[in-house]
Amino acid sequence: MSNANDSLTLAEFPPVSTAEWDEVVRKDLKGAAPKSKLFYRAEDLHGLEYLDSAPGEFPYTRGTRAGNQWKIREVVHDAAAAHRALDAGADEICFVLADQNIDEVLDALSNCAIHFEAGQRAAEMLERLGRRPIDDGSVDYQPLGDMDRAVKFIRAAGGPQFRPVAIRADRRFTALGATTVQELAFALGEGVEIMAELTDRGLTPDEAAHALAFSFAIGSNYFMEIAKLRAARTLWARAIESFHPADAGAGRMTICARTSHSTKTIYDPYVNVLRATTEAMAAAIGGADSIQVGAFDRTYREPGEASRRLARNTQLILKQEALLDRSVDAAGGSYYLENLTDSCACETWALFQKVEAAGGYLKYLASGALDDDIATSRAERESAVGTRRIAIVGTNQYPNLQERMLPMIEREDIAPRYARIFEEIRLTTERHAARTGHTPRFLLLEAGDVKMRKARSGFIANFFGCAGFEIETAEAITGDPDAIVLCSSDPEYAALAPRVIQELRAAGKSTPVIVAGNPVDSIEQLKQAGVADFVHVRSNAAEVLRGWQRRLGVED
Repeated sequence: MSNANDSLTLAEFPPVSTAEWDEVVRKDLKGAAPKSKLFYRAEDLHGLEYLDSAPGEFPYTRGTRAGNQWKIREVVHDAAAAHRALDAGADEICFVLADQNIDEVLDALSNCAIHFEAGQRAAEMLERLGRRPIDDGSVDYQPLGDMDRAVKFIRAAGGPQFRPVAIRADRRFTALGATTVQELAFALGEGVEIMAELTDRGLTPDEAAHALAFSFAIGSNYFMEIAKLRAARTLWARAIESFHPADAGAGRMTICARTSHSTKTIYDPYVNVLRATTEAMAAAIGGADSIQVGAFDRTYREPGEASRRLARNTQLILKQEALLDRSVDAAGGSYYLENLTDSCACETWALFQKVEAAGGYLKYLASGALDDDIATSRAERESAVGTRRIAIVGTNQYPNLQERMLPMIEREDIAPRYARIFEEIRLTTERHAARTGHTPRFLLLEAGDVKMRKARSGFIANFFGCAGFEIETAEAITGDPDAIVLCSSDPEYAALAPRVIQELRAAGKSTPVIVAGNPVDSIEQLKQAGVADFVHVRSNAAEVLRGWQRRLGVED
């Protein structure tokens, strides 16, 4: 088609105002706000200051470099595993330091970036590296409270790509339950506090800024995680600008993105592969400098070579098959993601200012306010998981009813994870079954309205299956179930429930009867008839399941 015809065709579609669009969208969405359904337009980008910047340009919202060649980082515990990882596609190594000989490690890994998770040995590691510097890498040294020695370490640091100071937002904040805004604000607060302390002790802003590296956890909220990394770079660049560095690029934030451990599960563990994939994608699109993908089975055993390879290949596929490394800031220009980035940055800055107004990061931490903030967020999320407003596939939604994980668990995972509340419930059932030889059986008795009984039967199988109970569906009572769940429509329960309960009692059985639903017009009548419980979408699943375990004698 010619350009003239193109112009003629476009002319047939005059501009439509946002007000007109909103009216149509609200009608289609039955009153829901357009923004709640990700409806944005070009005018929503007005006022966003960084839109004209290119990748690699201040304030680095779109990335700190012109390309997107992130590094594949792999965690290892010995030099042999490091060599296997590098030979199989890893770019750099994160070495978990225990009682190994440091010199032997450095000898074995002299040709790649080495990042040390040294924990309590971080200062010792830096002392050693002061005598034998490396060009590229980092140490998880957290200097607050040890700033004089930190200055010495930084001055003795190795090459320009070596960063001896770590801001571990993933472990210090996210793993404990922080929201995205809290993770960013507290990391920013810690970083600014360290910058101030270091420059007060004679380091230039450039020296101090180049010493820092940030680690962020990437969770399951895909678009938010992309926006988080973009917002983090923007805010850090602005913060470093206030220290007036000589190098305009001193504000480039170095980010290691790690797939979140808190989102992973013991049950249906291969779903963790999918979770890690979307998290790694978010990190790549968000512009992380290096990405670390955890093995899918580390929640219940030490990962073997096969699961490590699967984690490593996740990134290799994203690079070499999905070609994400060839697209710089793929989120750039998206009306939604640009607004989400700006919103995330604004809310983070507001919380950061609150921390600064309280005297800075250390004083905010010492006051207990930081821990209180995170505890509140963690409780809110745990409640959402317990009521299944937040779904964890295979754990609190859509469980594999035949799955038994107790024999597969080789070690205890003490790290915080949101699935743990349901995992503990289900493992209690498994341990009870192993000890007694009996798993509670719930009979779903379908009756009446075909559509409603099938819908409620499916809901209940999903609900009680999360506790590891055996589920059987029938149209008549068979055998000797531990509980019977009536699956029908609300109007039919008034007649159905008393009849079933009478039949059971006449047969000398005290089997509890549960109603699937919340028939508000007949609840009191049904309670008087002997209905033991009502299970519906507003039920707190974790509390209900624990309650039925106690009632049926299911204990550890």
